Amino acid sequence: MTWWNGSALLNPTDGAATRARTAPDHVGHPASAAAETTRPRDSGQPGRDSWRFGSVEALAILLVLLVAFRTPLAGLVSDPRLQTWTTVFVSVLVQAVPFLVFGVVLSAVIAVFVPRSFWAKALPRHPALAVPAASLAGVVLPGCECGSVPIAGSLIRRGVTPAAALAFLLAAPAINPIVLTATAVAFPGNPEMVAARAGASLVVAMTMGWLWLRLGKSEWIRLPRRPDLDDASRARAFWAACRHDVMHAGGFLVVGAAAAATINVVVPEPWLQGLAASPVLSVLALATLAVLLSICSEADAFVAASLSQFSLTSRLVFLVVGPMVDLKLISMQTGVFGRRFAFRFAPVTFVTAVVVGTGVGVVLW
Repeated sequence: MTWWNGSALLNPTDGAATRARTAPDHVGHPASAAAETTRPRDSGQPGRDSWRFGSVEALAILLVLLVAFRTPLAGLVSDPRLQTWTTVFVSVLVQAVPFLVFGVVLSAVIAVFVPRSFWAKALPRHPALAVPAASLAGVVLPGCECGSVPIAGSLIRRGVTPAAALAFLLAAPAINPIVLTATAVAFPGNPEMVAARAGASLVVAMTMGWLWLRLGKSEWIRLPRRPDLDDASRARAFWAACRHDVMHAGGFLVVGAAAAATINVVVPEPWLQGLAASPVLSVLALATLAVLLSICSEADAFVAASLSQFSLTSRLVFLVVGPMVDLKLISMQTGVFGRRFAFRFAPVTFVTAVVVGTGVGVVLW
């Protein structure tokens, strides 16, 4: 990668390599191109495969069964420990779901109705200046990390330097207004947590962008072709994006809420107190927990707030690491950018987030 190239977002060799990798498969093959243009389009008429049993239908049936058998189910939660688990689980979900839904809707609106070339034109042409500009773009582009990965891939396809696109990928889920508002609601007695999360996340995003400028290689990124929504109408693309993000992000939220409730009930209090008493172990434990839980950024503040045994510094690290490195993000980055990229980018991001988050926490608290 070239640091001093101020005349273009990509240096010539990187741009050529990126265009070669992301060019349509039928380029140079007339027969394939003809087959592509003559492929029958969906006419929109109902047909034999117009309805499929999917995750939404399964969720609807589950809700109906829960309502129908609510009386016998109520008897199963008479145990005090199970009642505590249910209280923590439901409270996390009730607080987090409105922010999750609002973030998913706004992310779908921006992804579908904002032209993909907008950010390529709006960012500075010098790569070193494009990194902080792309990081700050997360303030005006709400959305969770589930949406930032494909958006970052689209930015690279449109000519944005990978360093800026990756900085946006890390910053947008952590510093957008929805996430910061949710953090303020989750930590009403510690308003400084909002500024700490925003500042630490912004520093990590810019640091990783500049590191990519210096050390990254264009061959580490392999972008697949994504024609799945290219031919869909905007309305269909919008609802498809909403449905996908709600089901995926909502599923991870349920898992995270269940894990937080389980930790509060199952793990003995002396163990948590002992782990939380060690500054180093508490930070590493919550950083690892953030990777494993894979909670959506619109909801992770409520889970962090429920872990009241731990210090504010360790919970800040949890909030900085979670939107940048977790199991679902690593899998999504592998699918969008390739395995070589994810196996290099994720560990370095994890270490950087832990160091920066800990440093900010030590200064504040």
